Amino acid sequence: MLKIRLRRIGARKKPSYRLVVADIRAPRDGAFIDILGHYNPLTDPETIVVKEDKALHWLKQGAKPTNTTARLLDKAGIMEKFKLVKEKS
Repeated sequence: MLKIRLRRIGARKKPSYRLVVADIRAPRDGAFIDILGHYNPLTDPETIVVKEDKALHWLKQGAKPTNTTARLLDKAGIMEKFKLVKEKS
């Protein structure tokens, strides 16, 4: 099963994250399949950059976002587009 989740990067006490598609059994900072974007919680407002076409592709393939990632995708407007695409098919 595939998950869309956060992978921590950055220095100690200065976290930054990548949104990645990974196998559910892989460790948090371990192997991943594809990078979808990045997230920086330290900026004001928090920075969220997501490659929309890749995110929609993996959601269509059945990748499940974690709770935090779902919130970030919702802020970026991708979950709404996915729901519209899902309803049409």
